[in-house]
Amino acid sequence: MSKFKVPYKIYLDESEIPSSWYNVRADMKNKPAPLIHPATLKPLTFEEMRPIFCDELIRQELDETTAYIPIPEEILNFYKMYRPSPLTHAVFLEELLDTPAHIFYKFEGNNTSGSHKLNSAIAQAYYAKKQGLKGVTTETGAGQWGTALAMACSFFRLECKVYMVRVSYEQKPFRREVMRTYGASVTPSPSMDTAIGRKINAEHPNTTGSLGCAISEAVEVATSTEGYRYVLGSVLNQVLLHQSVIGLETKAACKKYGIKPDIIIGCAGGGSNLGGLISPFMGEKLRGEADYRFIAVEPASCPSFTRGKFAYDFCDTGKVCPMAKMYTLGHDFIPSANHAGGLRYHGMSSILSQLYHDGLMEARAVEQTSVFEAAEMFARVEGILPAPESSHAIRVAIDEALKCKETGEEKTIIIGLTGTGYFDMLAYEKYNNGTMTDYIPTDDDLAKGFAAIPNVNL
Repeated sequence: MSKFKVPYKIYLDESEIPSSWYNVRADMKNKPAPLIHPATLKPLTFEEMRPIFCDELIRQELDETTAYIPIPEEILNFYKMYRPSPLTHAVFLEELLDTPAHIFYKFEGNNTSGSHKLNSAIAQAYYAKKQGLKGVTTETGAGQWGTALAMACSFFRLECKVYMVRVSYEQKPFRREVMRTYGASVTPSPSMDTAIGRKINAEHPNTTGSLGCAISEAVEVATSTEGYRYVLGSVLNQVLLHQSVIGLETKAACKKYGIKPDIIIGCAGGGSNLGGLISPFMGEKLRGEADYRFIAVEPASCPSFTRGKFAYDFCDTGKVCPMAKMYTLGHDFIPSANHAGGLRYHGMSSILSQLYHDGLMEARAVEQTSVFEAAEMFARVEGILPAPESSHAIRVAIDEALKCKETGEEKTIIIGLTGTGYFDMLAYEKYNNGTMTDYIPTDDDLAKGFAAIPNVNL
């Protein structure tokens, strides 16, 4: 057992749930580049965003100066159903690895949706209801975001239309059924229900889909249906803002027991979990108050940070969304169908992209068989079956802990454990049966996606 003298699980009191979200942009010297209109190449205005997003969410999206934004009481009351979430000392994993490193994980799967996504879903549903809307549309990949939004919309009695990446729709029927149980309609994407879906199907017959495709369909339906708006589960500034509740609680727990993290690790698909976990700590680094190593972990089959281009690109395959400056593989990029670990988006949050570009964080790409090896190692000793997405962070945390074993360094590592993997058993089955394979796109594969990136020099 670890000799690090803190409780096995660190619980905060209900009164210690953060009362405000933290906006890391307020402390960034180099602000993330703004969303731009694809026709004018000018920064999008509030009025131009109104047909797509809820009004208050647009204000949060554009606000880069207010450090702390109060959390409405209705959202705080909902948070109390499952927050604060525990910061757990992984003493059994440490013992298995025989490492001097101290490993902690912030567990976000302790709610019905099974992941951290509910932190933003309830906020976005609240603002939609407050605006008097009838419903919202969205996309989902592995299904965590769609599940969380369906739950949040049910709570506020909003209609919810979800476009689910086709390969996930087929591989994860139980997560789909949770969404339907909460009243959402779920459509495999690309579908034949939208003009953009029909176009994508014509251009890419038998495609397994991508988040970029699903986003295009969801936006088309939102902008053509009265009383609807589109909501997104990652990437956008507003989403990272809502998810900062993760990092704020983690920081409070560390302060409570005198824990000083050396390395903070999170999985990276679009950036919601990673951004939420690291933001308050990154704020300290930006202000010169403390220093940390931040590691973003992504799949080798969808390597936006490690092999992508830092450029303005469309956020969706159908090119109906604004353009964002981000690390991207190109809006036409579709991950291999054998990729089972989630984190399938072609781009990355503009906030995280700027921080990475400025050298304030690291990125690492890992292969999925090694990810599931780490997931099973973790599950067998820590008693939680981790989501495949979370397991990317676990993989690198294990690697870092083993480096500490080699050097004798006593480092403290914090992992973002985004949720549970109980709806991902088909992927676990493939790993256990030995049929899971690793796919790493070649330079030629990536070049096809890069070729579609617009030539925007701003």
